[in-house]
Amino acid sequence: MMLTPDTKDWTWVLGRACPECGFDASHCAADSVAGLVRANAAAWHDLLLQGAVSPGRPDDATWSPLEYACHVRDVYRRYDDRIVRMLTEQDPLFQNWDQDASAVEERYGEQDPVTAVADLEANAATLARRLGGLSEADWQRPGRRSDGASFTVATIARYMIHDTVHHVWDVTARDRSANLSEL
Repeated sequence: MMLTPDTKDWTWVLGRACPECGFDASHCAADSVAGLVRANAAAWHDLLLQGAVSPGRPDDATWSPLEYACHVRDVYRRYDDRIVRMLTEQDPLFQNWDQDASAVEERYGEQDPVTAVADLEANAATLARRLGGLSEADWQRPGRRSDGASFTVATIARYMIHDTVHHVWDVTARDRSANLSEL
């Protein structure tokens, strides 16, 4: 099943609270992101391995919880790579990441949930360790996306954590809506 790509520019989350998930990256201290990454990984463990959400896609246009978890796993790996580049290169330019193509090519929906969650937790731990060891100067290092959006390590970390928090909301809000419609 092919999804309609999300082409929105989500960088606005750096300036105000997200009206959907409620996360406010504009008030998130960069040095708190490491702890939020760890908490988010634990939430995915509970959601997928403890049966806290319904499996499968709710409709043809929405990822399943497993697909979202695989995406979050890859977000943690990709953003750790980007932050390493920001720390070691001068204002690196990041290639575009077609997240929907990754989901199809890597068959997110067919992956083993136990392995996906273990990899998500490992990637989250690596990223959290890196973020936890940054100096004040490190947080200010720049980098750019291929679409021209500019970040510092601090803003890219806050941007990234919104994405992963938002996806927990995506799968839990769907289940809350399904439960309400059954009443």
